[in-house]
Amino acid sequence: MASNKELSFEIPSLIRVYKDGSVERLMISPYVSPSLQDPINGISSKDIVISPHVSARLYLPKSTPKNSQKLPIFVYIHGGGFVVGSAFTLLEHNYLNTIVSHTNALVISIEYRLAPEHLLPAAYEDCWTALQWVASHATNLEKNLENQEPWLVEFGDFERLYIGGDSAGANIVHNLALQAKRESLNGDVKILGAFLGCPYFWSSSYGVESLAYGCWMVAYPQAEGGIDSPMINPFVGGVGGRGFATEYGVRKLLVVAAEQDVLRDINVKYFEGVKESDWDGEVEFLEIEGENHCFYAMDSTSEKAKVVMERLASFIV
Repeated sequence: MASNKELSFEIPSLIRVYKDGSVERLMISPYVSPSLQDPINGISSKDIVISPHVSARLYLPKSTPKNSQKLPIFVYIHGGGFVVGSAFTLLEHNYLNTIVSHTNALVISIEYRLAPEHLLPAAYEDCWTALQWVASHATNLEKNLENQEPWLVEFGDFERLYIGGDSAGANIVHNLALQAKRESLNGDVKILGAFLGCPYFWSSSYGVESLAYGCWMVAYPQAEGGIDSPMINPFVGGVGGRGFATEYGVRKLLVVAAEQDVLRDINVKYFEGVKESDWDGEVEFLEIEGENHCFYAMDSTSEKAKVVMERLASFIV
């Protein structure tokens, strides 16, 4: 497809970037359309545009609330090392349908800009924009009517707002949780909890000959501190520094790790660091034995994936 072009760099089995600026992504799940009242699971989904750079796929459970009852809101951010992935693929669509069926939440799956065409912090900015857009529906102000989403207005419980993501998406969630402490959301909405699935953190102490290192340097080559930027290495400044003091703008965290994941050790260290810090929130941890990175998102119907889904369902209440 692009073999006659001169290669600038590549991350094997993931992405190739050519000297003419073109990008070839090697891990691609096919696009799938949303559907109203899916005939198999009854879940409804639709795509919406939030801003010129940000869009999303919304999911509504089969059983919608009656009268004054509302649904928890779960803002989800997909993984892919900041360089691949989409909210509109078959893989993500199936995974999010599984999440909805277990949690009975109104889910907003964010489509953000990818590197290297859009270097970080673009993805962080896009997801913050999406989170602010979601929060803007809490007040139901007349001035916002033209950009309001009816599902959020009618069914969303803004007292139960959660954020979550896997891999790079979980990294974004971590950084959003920090930002939510420094900056208020629209309507002064508070985030109740954050789910971090196999979060993508790394540091120079874990080595530079790795996929984790390569993706970060492709996605954010100008990051201050490089691979030891606090955005990828939450231990910069030591436990009790950024990310581990009283800086989380959420009340509780759920961290999920997989035993065979290359990120497993830093995920465990992250959980322990949060637990030992002076943050006054609650942190939960779940490790699945014998499984690899984000296995539950790749096949959300497996028995071990169900364990993760059930734990997430007990977290989003």
